[in-house]
Amino acid sequence: MSLALLHTSPRHVPVFDALRDADHQGLELRHFVDEELLSRARAEGPEAARGDVRAALERAVALGARVVLCTCSSIGGVAEAAAPAVGVPVLRVDRPMASAAVAVGPRIVVLATVESTLGPTAALIEEEARRAGRPVAVRGRLVAGAWQCFEAGDMEGSLSLVAAAADEEADADVIVLAQVSTASAQHLMATTIPVLSSPRLGLAAGAEAMAVGRSSSGRGAGE
Repeated sequence: MSLALLHTSPRHVPVFDALRDADHQGLELRHFVDEELLSRARAEGPEAARGDVRAALERAVALGARVVLCTCSSIGGVAEAAAPAVGVPVLRVDRPMASAAVAVGPRIVVLATVESTLGPTAALIEEEARRAGRPVAVRGRLVAGAWQCFEAGDMEGSLSLVAAAADEEADADVIVLAQVSTASAQHLMATTIPVLSSPRLGLAAGAEAMAVGRSSSGRGAGE
C-alpha cells in the first residue's frame, strides 16, 4: 500500500521525501508528476483539467495507490471531487492549512505566485470557515515575478519575492502560502504575523488517511 502524491512540478518530490523521512518514517510514497495539468489549469481554468486530472488519479490507483494526495493548489479541488469516481480517498494538500488558518483569525491573506491558485485557495478557506462556523475575510495577492523566477530555476529569487511580500503585509491575522513551492519562504521572513504553508500539514493528513485505511483493512480481515 502506498500513498501516491500527484505533483505538477518535479521540484516537489524532494520536499515531500524529506518530510516523510523527518516525520513519517516507513511511509511508502509514490510520486506522479504531470506538469501539463497546471499548464492547462493556468491557461483555461482548473475545470478544464478535470478529465486529465481524473486520468492521472486512475493511473495512480492502477499502480497501487490507496490514498492520493494532490500537491497542486490550482487543481486540488478538481482532484478531491474525483475521489468517488476513482475509488480511493483523494486529499488536497492545502485543506489542513486552510482549516488551521481559519482557527487563527478572520483576516487571512493568501500569497500565490500563479493566478490560477488564488481562487481555489480562497474558496477552500471560505469552505473551512463555514464548516467551523467562523467569519473570514480572505484577500489574495499575486506575487509579481515569483513564478517567472521559479520557472527559470531561480528558487532563491522566487522565495525572496514571496518573503518580501509577506513582510509588507500588516493588516492580517494570518498569512497563507498557497503553494508547496513557496513554503520555504517562511525561513526568509521577518514578519510577526503567523504564516502557514501546506506541505507538512498535508503530508500528515495523507499519512493519517493511510493509517485509517490499514486499520479498516485489518478489521475487515479479522471479522
